[in-house]
Amino acid sequence: MSISTKYDPAATEDKWYSYWIEKNFFHSEPDEREPYTIVIPPPNVTGVLHMGHMLNNTIQDVLIRRARMQGKNACWVPGTDHASIATEAKVVAMLKERGISKKDLSREEFLKYAWEWKEKYGGIILDQLKKLGASCDWERTRFTMEDDLSEAVIDSFIHLYKKGRIYRGVRMVNWDPAGKTAVSDEEVIRKEVNQKLYYIKYSVSGTNDFLTIATTRPETIMADAAICVNPNDERYQHLKGKKVFVPLINREIPVIQDEYVTMDFGTGCLKVTPAHDLNDYELGVKHKLPVIDILNEDGTLNELAVVLVGEDRFVARKKIAVLLEEAGHLDKVEDYKSQVGFSERTNAAIEPKLSMQWFCKMDEMAKPALKDVLDGDVKLIPEKFVNTYRHWMENVRDWNISRQLWWGQQIPAWYDDKGNWVVAKTKEEALDEFLKLKDIDGVFTETEIHGFKHQLAPFVTQDPDVMDTWFSSWLWPISVFNGFKDPDNKDINYYYPTNDLVTAPEILFFWVARMIMAGHEFRGQKPFTNVYLTGIVRDKLGRKMSKSLGNSPDPIGLIEKYGADGVRVGMLLCSPAGNDLMFDESYCEQGRNFANKIWNAFRLVKGWEVDENLENPNQQAILWFENRFNEALAEIEENFKQYRLSEALMACYKLVWDDFCAWYLEMVKPTYQHPIDAETLKVTIGFFEKILTLLHPFMPFLTEELWHDELFGEKGELDCCIVANYPVVGKADAQLLKEVEIIKGLVAEIRNVRNTKQISPKEALPLAIKVNSSLDFEKWLNIVFKLANINQVEFVNDKIPGAVNFMVGNDEFFIHLNEAIDIDVEIERLNGELVYLQGFLKSVDAKLSNERFVQNAKPEIIQNERNKKADAESKINTIEESLAALKG
Repeated sequence: MSISTKYDPAATEDKWYSYWIEKNFFHSEPDEREPYTIVIPPPNVTGVLHMGHMLNNTIQDVLIRRARMQGKNACWVPGTDHASIATEAKVVAMLKERGISKKDLSREEFLKYAWEWKEKYGGIILDQLKKLGASCDWERTRFTMEDDLSEAVIDSFIHLYKKGRIYRGVRMVNWDPAGKTAVSDEEVIRKEVNQKLYYIKYSVSGTNDFLTIATTRPETIMADAAICVNPNDERYQHLKGKKVFVPLINREIPVIQDEYVTMDFGTGCLKVTPAHDLNDYELGVKHKLPVIDILNEDGTLNELAVVLVGEDRFVARKKIAVLLEEAGHLDKVEDYKSQVGFSERTNAAIEPKLSMQWFCKMDEMAKPALKDVLDGDVKLIPEKFVNTYRHWMENVRDWNISRQLWWGQQIPAWYDDKGNWVVAKTKEEALDEFLKLKDIDGVFTETEIHGFKHQLAPFVTQDPDVMDTWFSSWLWPISVFNGFKDPDNKDINYYYPTNDLVTAPEILFFWVARMIMAGHEFRGQKPFTNVYLTGIVRDKLGRKMSKSLGNSPDPIGLIEKYGADGVRVGMLLCSPAGNDLMFDESYCEQGRNFANKIWNAFRLVKGWEVDENLENPNQQAILWFENRFNEALAEIEENFKQYRLSEALMACYKLVWDDFCAWYLEMVKPTYQHPIDAETLKVTIGFFEKILTLLHPFMPFLTEELWHDELFGEKGELDCCIVANYPVVGKADAQLLKEVEIIKGLVAEIRNVRNTKQISPKEALPLAIKVNSSLDFEKWLNIVFKLANINQVEFVNDKIPGAVNFMVGNDEFFIHLNEAIDIDVEIERLNGELVYLQGFLKSVDAKLSNERFVQNAKPEIIQNERNKKADAESKINTIEESLAALKG
């Protein structure tokens, strides 16, 4: 095929992605090969592609493509999460636009609208991942509310209930007034907020005295049940047994004593509001205080508040401050900063609220999940997250799994009209359970039992709550392979446990840890082996990318501008595992430039004419690059082994840009308008082919496009780069590689002489070499002649007076120019080099004279420092001799 002068991603990406899907390259079925499995962290159906998704899925695609090329049966399972709170909010907003209120709909009617929304918008993010090049097995796409996956959630709830792990009770929970549902501790984001500290005076009953408390929440004083002081606080001993009046409503409450109160915060007096603060609730239980809940589910004040009924809590806060001041109960107001919890999904300020909820006991399930990580059976990458994980798991709390929503898996609990309840999968099974409670089994006939059930059925209703979204996604590695409906099916037995999980550290506990717990609970083994934790994508100012800040670029826009390969490379160049990455669009530009560099290198090779009669003059260059490729591949593989993908890509980048393009191609390319020998071209094409396979996981579209060029020979329909053999590390001759570095240093020094002396690159120069090492320069002269434009080489035993001289390693080189050397300038140059080398030698000597360094460093490191010392001393000696000769 003919090749254009410039790489055009738009002309290749859709073409090859469609081809890969058409030829079924992404699909996997169990066979005799070693499986390599990744399950996608299912993005919310409400989501569109953002920079975090870009990073996460690029990493997954690199891992899955590499495994596929290594001959493994690679399976990347995609899917989406129903995201209860976020999706319900989207559906409510959609209905509002249509003039429909949720409260006017039945559950069934609302769910029809929810599924309508999901079908219209739920697949957007998966389609966007295809633009990125994600090679997911789309035939295996799952959704957490599919029938099979929902049934798995219901079954796991019943299983845990029967084991005594799930229970129902009134507890203080995190209440989201915007979503009108409870949320788990892990879904609460703590933020520092500028607030006001209100000093409020409570009149002491039977006296003219006031007791002053400090609070950030004056709108909750109507729910106060007591004022608490520390029993050791001398200021308040006289208040023991006294009572005070709540301002504005004049309800009498007691003064209690408890060491929980901090004497040096505020006034040392604490208002105790059991319904609206977790610590206050526990204090209330201890002192048997009443619970007065003055807030509605939406955060407005209810009738129990007496004043400001119906007002939003934050509006009430401002208004009550005015009322308190007018009534003479507001002493002062101060600025104050404190941590406030916000709902991760709706960004509403969380309210502590007493609520009847369902909970899952976590302590026993946490033990094997903690052991897995501490023993290294599940590796967290990077390891710094192990301590965080350990802290969470050793302090695990029961999981609030019920949500007051309609979108999600409905809790399989059933209630009769007497307040009794049972847990069952269906209403029919629930009726059987209710009959067991009545203990009529075996006493009545089948007909009579049927009659009882018929009478009871109208009064039995299912719990209206749904389960926490994470209660479905913690089953993800099992449920996507139908491991609940058919626990012994071929897919679950082949693909489970999976290999790698790529996700964000912020969901380490409430998704990753819970999946490990579920793996042990329902399969008796871990769900994956490695957990690669990505960093947060930040802008170059260090701010987390977000829509609200307007600092997050549109990923699809980036792909259109720089090509998918350019964006993938750009993301990975700045993404060390587990560390936040400072993203700058210039990285994508660098990625695009890299793609163009490869394209242009290919055009160069493709443009060479062949002369079959020519002998190969490039054996040394070929030998060098073969060894250099193996050396680089060993480094790349070690980086992959350590999940250092950014470093692996950078090693590829340097191999291609520096070694292949800047050095190897320059070494072997024929003189302008001259042919190349057949062997060099054949070997170079072979090198290029290996480079394409090495780069494919990172840059799938460009590599596939070039792979099918006629230069690489005729390709069959399935002979594609996506399934080509990944390179295998071969031996690298360390001595040869070291010699080439000296030759490259020599070429660089000669070019430097040209630059400083302003000599044209076209003007050939003579070179003299005084060999002080064992290096055989003869075999490298062909490369030196070509790259440095040298027309003759002379080997000498002494220095050449009047010539420009320099050292590379221990060897000395001389270029005799036709012009006279400015002795003063040359002396100045040599003195500069001498000062640098003397400073370098001093630093090496300091290190070697440090006993602690010598005792603790590895022998090879110490030897390396000694080699540096010897090299510096040799160069200093040579420069001093040159200076002596110049000074006469």
